[in-house]
Amino acid sequence: MKTDIQIAQEAKLQHIGEVAKQLSISEDDLEFYGKYKAKLSDDLWDKIKDRKDGKLVLVTAINPTPAGEGKTTTTVGLGQALGRMNIKSVIALREPSLGPCFGIKGGAAGGGYAQVVPMEDLNLHFTGDFHAITSANNLLAAMLDNHIHQGNTLSIDPNQIVWKRCVDMNDRVLRNIVVGLGRKADGVVREDHFVISVASEIMAVLCLAKNMEDLKKRLGEIVVAYTYEGKPVKAKELNAVGAMAALLKDALKPNLIQTIENTPAIIHGGPFANIAHGCNSVIATKMALKLADVVVTEAGFGADLGAEKFLDIKCRTAGLKPDAVVLVATLRALKYNGGLLKTELSAENLDALKKGIVNLEKHIENLQKFGVPVIVALNRFVTDTSAEIEFVKNFCIERDCEFSLCEVWEKGGEGGIDLASKLLKTLEEKESNYRPLYGLELSIKEKIETIAKEIYGADKVTYDPAADMAIKKIEELGYGNLPVCMAKNQYSLSDDPKKLGRPSGFSINIREAYVSAGAGFVVAITGTMMTMPGLPKVPAAEGIDVNEEGRIVGLF
Repeated sequence: MKTDIQIAQEAKLQHIGEVAKQLSISEDDLEFYGKYKAKLSDDLWDKIKDRKDGKLVLVTAINPTPAGEGKTTTTVGLGQALGRMNIKSVIALREPSLGPCFGIKGGAAGGGYAQVVPMEDLNLHFTGDFHAITSANNLLAAMLDNHIHQGNTLSIDPNQIVWKRCVDMNDRVLRNIVVGLGRKADGVVREDHFVISVASEIMAVLCLAKNMEDLKKRLGEIVVAYTYEGKPVKAKELNAVGAMAALLKDALKPNLIQTIENTPAIIHGGPFANIAHGCNSVIATKMALKLADVVVTEAGFGADLGAEKFLDIKCRTAGLKPDAVVLVATLRALKYNGGLLKTELSAENLDALKKGIVNLEKHIENLQKFGVPVIVALNRFVTDTSAEIEFVKNFCIERDCEFSLCEVWEKGGEGGIDLASKLLKTLEEKESNYRPLYGLELSIKEKIETIAKEIYGADKVTYDPAADMAIKKIEELGYGNLPVCMAKNQYSLSDDPKKLGRPSGFSINIREAYVSAGAGFVVAITGTMMTMPGLPKVPAAEGIDVNEEGRIVGLF
């Protein structure tokens, strides 16, 4: 069996200029990064902004398991299937982080015969967007520390600095560090921290900004520290906004590449969904809606994280109205949720399936609360049996969900024709009555508790003293009307990754809370969530190499 990278490297790529023609984009509106990658120019938006929007489709999934779900693979395969049906369509995805590529999770290019290519470029440096975001983040950190060293005219309290440095790598030893050691000229000694770049507020700002003007405004509002009197200090007070914007100028432009079947893919931004808002950029999505009749996007991890944030944060912020949601599941993952070990998932087991399907049930219920039609896509494995498939199909139909058996990993776009057909039928026949889960007029705690109870199924929410104090301060500073971005483990609906299926009778604990004023949301951290992941015992990086022909090998 061929690996993903072997399949991707055997694909016959078209020049990106040819791919762009499918969306009626001329070469004048492309900024080329070699033959197969390009950025979309700033001028393109002015040419298309008055066009009617296409249909917006979100792809999400049940909670991820070691058995695999294939959310990105389904997204890519659906885009390829729409292309085979001569529908003017485009997929709009996030860029992968280097952390998971070298760690344990893998990249974000899809898999099998449903991939975006060149996958090595996408999963590694791509067009340098993440490097620009990392540089802008760390420039702000450097200017903050320099201000303190040079006299501290803003009266910044070194013990109340909240801005963290970042790097796009899993590196646990950087979570808690001490900077400024050495001579007096080396700066003020203080405790500092790193987050992974995809958790940086700069990433969120870039992904939620409408344009350069909005980007600069949001950058300026970033709270970096507090004074000795407890007043917030913003990036604009450090005169850092212009230089950060200069670093982000090209990164703000969406990227265009292609799938294995040469259909267009707009890839831009990459916030994680477990510790950030988990969606590709507003600019990319809005541009895609003007360029295509159907836009297929995705949100990270399960529907309790990525989809909730897409629907409560991104859509509300950007004024988007999704027309349908595709919810991806696999029989293997459902049986895993039903208590089977990973080694036991290949055999038919209807009892485990019946126990584990409650996870799918909860996600269906959650998505229906937003008023958007739901289609369940069962990502097929060769070991799946007819009896198991039929059980899931009937389960979905009983809950007013369209059902489709998806085989895009094995068959590419051909394996997604059924899903594409049912999606088009849903878009034509069913009305989307999208609405956010909660109103912004609620208090921060009311928003947190609405998400915890309505989406996760918690009985109650508890707050550590530090989180309780932080929430009170956030509201006193006038940020109480912002949406909430929950940081929670992706494996369970609860804040305990070991509680699979549809847990009940649990409480969600809020350990920490802070405002991302530039991004425009309040972050609430649950349980033991880390904003800087670590590498596993045997990281994927150990198997990656460059062969004698100069080709990358071992990257999935």
